[in-house]
Amino acid sequence: MIKIKHCEYNIDTGCVEVNYTDGSMLSIDCEGIENTYAKTMSDCSELDWLIYNKPLEYAQLVLDGDLDTYLKGTSEHKLAD
Repeated sequence: MIKIKHCEYNIDTGCVEVNYTDGSMLSIDCEGIENTYAKTMSDCSELDWLIYNKPLEYAQLVLDGDLDTYLKGTSEHKLAD
């Protein structure tokens, strides 16, 4: 099983970059995701918070196709510690 080695937001590219243990990399275009899923300013704020504070969780939500469900049912900063 390929596991995630490292995940962070790259401010220069505007992407969350996911590096895997096999050396492969995935780059998630955050602006494209926001344009697709964010329907309100609250959604935009929540996505921004996830990107900067919990990029791994953001990537998992995007890759699992759960971002829309998350935004529909979230209270502000649902993933906060």
